[in-house]
Amino acid sequence: MNARMLTIVPCMALAFVLAGCGPPTKEDLLAKAKNAKTRAQLEKALGKADDVSKLGPVEKWTYKAKNGQVVFVLVGETGTIEAAASGEKKN
Repeated sequence: MNARMLTIVPCMALAFVLAGCGPPTKEDLLAKAKNAKTRAQLEKALGKADDVSKLGPVEKWTYKAKNGQVVFVLVGETGTIEAAASGEKKN
């Protein structure tokens, strides 16, 4: 029984640690980017975007979250939030 417990306890601890990994929530992303006003500040706060689309001088940076996505619009060096949407598709 002791040997079995010595195996189960570390496995349970590892499962709890791994459960905290993965993409952040939309709320986490927005909180981290709260004071970011420039391209450099946004990238420093959130890292590289999961998707970047460009149309002329306008860029959309999309970050995937556990509960949807957050999109920032950048023109030149200035950025602003466009949307924080859920991952659900509506009919």
